[in-house]
Amino acid sequence: ARKRWNGDSTAQCRILSVDGKNKKNGAAGADGKKKKKKGFAAKLAEELDSESSGPFALPKGCEVALFVNPGPKELIAVERISNDAGMGTLIILLNARLGKVEKFSSEAAENLFLKDFTPIFHLAAAPQDAAPNCLMHRAYPGDWVLARKPKVGQPKVLATQPGRFSAEECRVEYENMSDVGDLEKGVENVLENVATWFR
Repeated sequence: ARKRWNGDSTAQCRILSVDGKNKKNGAAGADGKKKKKKGFAAKLAEELDSESSGPFALPKGCEVALFVNPGPKELIAVERISNDAGMGTLIILLNARLGKVEKFSSEAAENLFLKDFTPIFHLAAAPQDAAPNCLMHRAYPGDWVLARKPKVGQPKVLATQPGRFSAEECRVEYENMSDVGDLEKGVENVLENVATWFR
């Protein structure tokens, strides 16, 4: 972004850390010497003296905020920021893996992330116990796609629908898929046979 909008006096780009860990202790300093680790009191004093004391906040007038790979702790901050910013800031979560979050901080947070946020791109394996060798894909505004990935060739679409597939829906679609063609079975059998030679 800095290269693309270089010279545009109206554009700004800042990279911030939600957890305040911009600097690593023990890293080599400008003079090449290893820095001494700081104790709790020194870290606290540094945080209080910094210009960004207090909880993480977006800069004023921020139009787009990207959060990369937020974990459960960062999602708490994202929820607070989303509530504070409202509809005035576009919030994008990259690689959030919200489906793997075991417990959200509240029911409101669960609704915010799983219902209010709109998945715009998704490509991942479907639940493998329900639909082996299958994947799920979505590119906004299109439908969700459940497809089987053969050993050779492009994925074969099993089903599409407007909402995300549950594990049960994946199982039903997998069990009801049309039979794999003789040519595809033959190619897969040959590949499996060749693979055993190298074990």
